[in-house]
Amino acid sequence: MTIDATLPTQVDDQLAADFYLYESLLSDEEREILLKARTFLAKEIKPLVNEYWGKAEFPFEFIEKFRGSGLAALAYEGYGEHKPAISHLLSGTLAMELGRVDASTATFFGVHNGLGFYSIYYGGDQAQRDRFLPAMATMEKIGAFALTEPLGGSDVSGGMRTTARREGDTWVLNGAKKWIGNATFADYVVVFARDVEDNKVKAFVVEKGTPGFSPVKIEGKIALRIVQNAEITLTDVHVPEANRLQNMRGFRDVGEVLRQTRSGVAWQALGVMIGAYELALDYAKERIAFGRPIAKFQMVQDLLVKSLGNITASWGMLVQLARLQDQGIFRDEQSALAKEYVAARMREVVAWSREIFGGNGIVLDYDIARFFSDAEALYSYEGTHQMQTLIVGKSITGHSAFVG
Repeated sequence: MTIDATLPTQVDDQLAADFYLYESLLSDEEREILLKARTFLAKEIKPLVNEYWGKAEFPFEFIEKFRGSGLAALAYEGYGEHKPAISHLLSGTLAMELGRVDASTATFFGVHNGLGFYSIYYGGDQAQRDRFLPAMATMEKIGAFALTEPLGGSDVSGGMRTTARREGDTWVLNGAKKWIGNATFADYVVVFARDVEDNKVKAFVVEKGTPGFSPVKIEGKIALRIVQNAEITLTDVHVPEANRLQNMRGFRDVGEVLRQTRSGVAWQALGVMIGAYELALDYAKERIAFGRPIAKFQMVQDLLVKSLGNITASWGMLVQLARLQDQGIFRDEQSALAKEYVAARMREVVAWSREIFGGNGIVLDYDIARFFSDAEALYSYEGTHQMQTLIVGKSITGHSAFVG
């Protein structure tokens, strides 16, 4: 992993939130990768976050910094700098580390390295992998994933309005997508559309600058303000057959991508919890009220301990999920339960952490306001709390409660 050798080898060797020593489950080599990533994020990324979050702009120097970090594509056999591919436990822990520093940065990286990369890795044939993925692995090219539509979120599987019509060796795409991260600047956008002939959902790699492909940045967000979400209009967008992902044959394959990446969002949510808890813990030790640190107040300790409990329970769930993934036996409903549970616990922790800051908790200077706001986006994306509940509910009862 190519991180500047002049950087210190260790930053926060043991996190205050790692009460049950979960990081000790990593091998020595995995710990080394994690600690180098932690150092990189602390030195290169964290100092810039608040400035760009406040401006709702993307710091494009992040891309160059990530190129030098070696973090991209580590989970993909044959593409990342680490051979063989890293374990799901390390991959998840790295996603946690990104969320611990900044949810926007974690989302940018997750869209590129997870949704975008995995869609091509899983859905493309070998020629397409060879064509698109090497440049994505080095982050010379940035990816995005366009599934959600203006009138279709969780129900997009049955109501996708974006269409694809084949004309010889070319496909013509028409429709719209919304909330697409990285789309304003991505080089490759994986666009999902319904084939008008067989009514099946197919996936197409739309390259930057393709005529008729028009992404417009969504303004006024209160969460993930660094992420450049776009509303995309597709007007007679011509895409060659060579850019149709050959192994994406219906929405079941789309679901496989989401199953894999949903667990990554749960790890990000864990990271947000940890980041918020660490801020609150440090603040409680330093903030003086009534002549003593507020960490000595019983009600403050109650909030901190409840937060630590949420973190510890969520972390344990994700460790076991990673083990199931490494064994190749994990199920969609297990990924759904992790996202549902961890995201809900995250929402509690960021609220309790912000409460400890009092009035200082609503200004960006103290960081916690950013964590509090960003948590709302993680709670909703990659499937809402309610949709994850219905997936798990169907699994445990044998009865579907989906409407429609």
